[in-house]
Amino acid sequence: MVNKIISKTANGFEWMDITAPSDDEFAEVAKKYKLHPALVKDCLQPDHLPKFERLENYSFIIFRICTGNDLPEADSVQELTHKIAIFYADDFILTIHRKKQTLFDELIESVGKQKCTGSHELLNLLINACLGTYDQPLKKLSKSVDYYEEIVFLRPKNAPLLKGLYYLKRKIDLLKQMLILSYDIIDNVDSKELGDVNTRDTRDQYIKFQNMFSSYSENIHQLLNIYFSASSQRTNETMRILTIFSVFFMPLTFIVGIYGMNFDFMPELKWKLGYPGVMLLMAVVTVLIYIWFKKKKWL
Repeated sequence: MVNKIISKTANGFEWMDITAPSDDEFAEVAKKYKLHPALVKDCLQPDHLPKFERLENYSFIIFRICTGNDLPEADSVQELTHKIAIFYADDFILTIHRKKQTLFDELIESVGKQKCTGSHELLNLLINACLGTYDQPLKKLSKSVDYYEEIVFLRPKNAPLLKGLYYLKRKIDLLKQMLILSYDIIDNVDSKELGDVNTRDTRDQYIKFQNMFSSYSENIHQLLNIYFSASSQRTNETMRILTIFSVFFMPLTFIVGIYGMNFDFMPELKWKLGYPGVMLLMAVVTVLIYIWFKKKKWL
């Protein structure tokens, strides 16, 4: 569906928003604006990563907006982001996307209230709106990081947190990568020649999101390291306790083994105090081991 939002006669440039275009519709648009076939192909790829490409008469942008997918195990590019393709020139802007996006409704309403002075100003508003889709998911990821921090530090025996940490790490790293790949787009929107106060705000927002994602990514890596260290420490503590028990029982088992041998001629067989004597010997050995452990501060 092709929707003309801004006309060239009234504003000096036109904005065409194209949602889920058919092959015929897109071929007609490509012919009218003389779009390069390679860029048209990139435009139609649903999993294409962010890019910026400048041609002689126009520029081509692919920006991936955040979907806000709440599924715990969503961790792929298409699950977490949607692609917005933008063809940009002084006299036109084309936006192409597969699904209807609410950010365009909000942007159209904003543009209707204040007239854009040029296509570059509209492009900046578009990129700013696309960046804004990362705000809510970032807040949700922040709460998730806090939740897993609480589990790691305060409730170490509760919940299968390793799987949750894995998917949380995947989400944060993927969204962080999308922002990193979008750097060229922001840099060209806020260039030395075309930059102004509004484009600086867009760059500031980009830097803010990038820093926050980097911080959360680092926190998740630290949480994973702490989790593995804590698990290793608990295992070592268990092994230490089992080793202490085995040290106590080894000499007792040795004594019992000797007195359990079935020989006819043994010195203690006819001794009336043999049984209590052996029990006393075992008690003395146990006390001596306990004193030794205490002296070494192993208990």
